[in-house]
Amino acid sequence: MKDALIERLKAFLQRNSTLIGSPASQEEIAHAEQQLNVSFHEDYSHFIRTFGGAYAGLAVHAFSNGSSLGNETVVDLTLEFREQFKGLPLAEVLRTGYVISMDGSGNPIIINPSGQVCICDHDTGEMELIADSFEVLIEEQFCEW
Repeated sequence: MKDALIERLKAFLQRNSTLIGSPASQEEIAHAEQQLNVSFHEDYSHFIRTFGGAYAGLAVHAFSNGSSLGNETVVDLTLEFREQFKGLPLAEVLRTGYVISMDGSGNPIIINPSGQVCICDHDTGEMELIADSFEVLIEEQFCEW
């Protein structure tokens, strides 16, 4: 992720301590990747090693989230949605990707193996590309207040 974006996030999150979690360790990341049988994209890994689960225009889940974000980890969310979509066309996307967030309607936001970010409609099963990368997603979503 670009240094300027990281610095903006740091400045914002220092003023809003309930929106930042504890940084993820390399061991936590490796264990989660093994549990989910995925490789986290570098931008997402950098973000969670720096901020843990934190708010960046949307709630980004990791392992230790900011207290305002809830306790669900990236592993919890991914496994929950894999079970929910079992047998549907979205199952393949969820099998190879991981859920980092949800929108206000409970739809999972997923990073696929190529690093693109998609949102899946849990009612229709339709998937939509919302950003070419995690970094682009944060650049588009994040706004200081």
